[in-house]
Amino acid sequence: MEKLQPLWGMIVRFWKKRHLTQILLLLLLVVVLVTIAYFGWLASRANVESLKQGLSQPTVIYDKDGEVASNVATNRTKGIAISDVPKYVPNAVVAIEDERFYEHGGFDIQGIARALFGNLFAGRVTAGGSTLTQQLAKNALLSPERTYKRKAEELFLAVKIEKVYTKDEILQMYLNQVYFGGGAWGIGSASKKYFNKDIKNVTISEAAMLAGLLHSPNYLNPYNNYDLAMKRRNVVLAKMKELGMITASQYNTAKKEKIHLHDGGGSNVERTYPYYVDAVLNEAISKYGLTQDEILTRGYRIYTEMDQNLQAGLEKVYSKSYLFPRGMGGKLVQSGSVLMDPSSGGVRALVGGRGEHVFRGFNRATQLQAQPGSSIKPLAVYTPALEEGYKYSSELEDKPTTFGNYKPENFSKTFQGKVQLYKALEESLNVPAVWLLNEIGLNKGLDSLKRFGIPVEKGDENLAIALGGMSKGVSPLQMANAFSTFANEGNRQDSHLITKIVGPTGNVIAEHEEKTTKVTSNKVANEMTSMLLNVIETGTGRKAHIQGVQIAGKTGSTQLPFSGVNGTKDQWMVGYMPNLVGAIWIGYDQTDRQHYLPSASSSNVVPIFKEIMRESIRHLPNQSFEVTSINAQLAGEAAQQSKFNDQAKEIGKELNNNAKKIGSTIKEHAPEIKNGVEKALYTIGKGINALIDKAKSLNP
Repeated sequence: MEKLQPLWGMIVRFWKKRHLTQILLLLLLVVVLVTIAYFGWLASRANVESLKQGLSQPTVIYDKDGEVASNVATNRTKGIAISDVPKYVPNAVVAIEDERFYEHGGFDIQGIARALFGNLFAGRVTAGGSTLTQQLAKNALLSPERTYKRKAEELFLAVKIEKVYTKDEILQMYLNQVYFGGGAWGIGSASKKYFNKDIKNVTISEAAMLAGLLHSPNYLNPYNNYDLAMKRRNVVLAKMKELGMITASQYNTAKKEKIHLHDGGGSNVERTYPYYVDAVLNEAISKYGLTQDEILTRGYRIYTEMDQNLQAGLEKVYSKSYLFPRGMGGKLVQSGSVLMDPSSGGVRALVGGRGEHVFRGFNRATQLQAQPGSSIKPLAVYTPALEEGYKYSSELEDKPTTFGNYKPENFSKTFQGKVQLYKALEESLNVPAVWLLNEIGLNKGLDSLKRFGIPVEKGDENLAIALGGMSKGVSPLQMANAFSTFANEGNRQDSHLITKIVGPTGNVIAEHEEKTTKVTSNKVANEMTSMLLNVIETGTGRKAHIQGVQIAGKTGSTQLPFSGVNGTKDQWMVGYMPNLVGAIWIGYDQTDRQHYLPSASSSNVVPIFKEIMRESIRHLPNQSFEVTSINAQLAGEAAQQSKFNDQAKEIGKELNNNAKKIGSTIKEHAPEIKNGVEKALYTIGKGINALIDKAKSLNP
């Protein structure tokens, strides 16, 4: 130690000489000031002046044109006026949640210190020490994450809120948007949910129970944990008595009161286009990290890709029960379908089921996982084959063949020996598809599926994938997005419903970021379109043909998981025009011997798809592909079309050259033209003045 003393002395002298203590303190002060300035700046960006109005509004869903498509309204948006309820109702909440509410300016130093030391001892953020104002700021404006950064933002926002609103206004906003469990948002809805009473008529004991629920709304739900809810009620009553909010007599009476539960419904969610709106909520939650409570209580504005004309048309088709196969065993044949803009990946319309609809229930348009059958062939087999150099006229093997332990069969149980590639696709032959995938290599097909956005499991890595044999399966949304590649020059845009989410104070909370995947070349995409046009004209999808409208597509069906019955498990139809892609699935949620589709092919689903497209084209411009069908090409129409296109290009080129010449001439003689125009205007003006002078002389 003695040897180190001189060294220590040198360090101390250097420290003092350089004034390092003062410098460190100054740096610390600068960091504190910068931090305060940063969070103050964050708080200043939030327009809390519009918070009250925003919280009283429902969340609004907008369509692609910025028009209101639906309100997502719970009856909490009507709310309660704090002046209309007994004083003990808000007092119960203040007593247990923030006893110094009427004294602090938005944050409580005592509460923060208590929470800070508790968190330090726990080693993580377990308690917030938040005031009611801070909770309002968090619930209305911030994410639910538990971090010190979020706590700091919450504190600064609370201070700003306190400067704009009175204490009663803050308390009223809080009571009208906070969650009380059981699907009840706002204290008015909670009173209906638990007591079937107007909030004006609740007793002190009932008000204390409602206030107690805020600590843990789901855990203390009296329908599930009545004794725990009553125990928490007693804690609230004791606190109210301690703070002088109720008398000893009122406390004793309220504590002895037996609370009778009566479910009056609480909150309900009203919305137009329920399946589309539910899919929007699911995307906001899964993709952008919002919670259902936030969406239903904060008055968000959610902008989407919806086309209301297409959505209404799709729902109209689903209302026509006669289009769908008759249900078996008392159950409806279910269905899910999607309409998508291929150029953006935006979902224009969707329906996720038939019959009774449950709020945010199972959505077959987006959440289904069903085997796609032959509808996957263009993605897994024919696209990678064209990329490998195969042509529409290439000959494929069509004869009984075993690939290891796998022996595929054609639906017709017949074979042609040799078949051209486009015919194998048009007639949806199974054996040639499997043979072709084996020839180009299974990995080529699996890689193609991944580019198309189709999820591939380990168990899917076999030749059965050529016929849609998948361990989990796909949804109509995924199939529509995959086929959009062919209508979009070989590019696939990420599918999405939401374009932007705006908070109650106008801050943009989330925004869609475009993501493009180059799946294949434009040449291959066009070649696939030519062959898929054949499917609709003369192939398995010919019942979807609409005169004068170019539609390309592919059908698909899956076998029943049991023998001895003629029918199918799933039926698919995926098709597209240049400006719209559609995908539809029909089947039962659970297939068994009492519940299956009566047709042995995809014939049930094709007429439904046709009706969907017929409804849709009424609202879209009639566009044509760059290519014609293989049928047309073989009939010589393609040559005529090509000749016409060449002539059009020559005419366009000539017009363009002439326009350039005219432009050059005008530019060259611009000064002369300008002088001529000015001279003409002067002469006209002079003539008009002469006429006016003559008129004046005639009428003195």
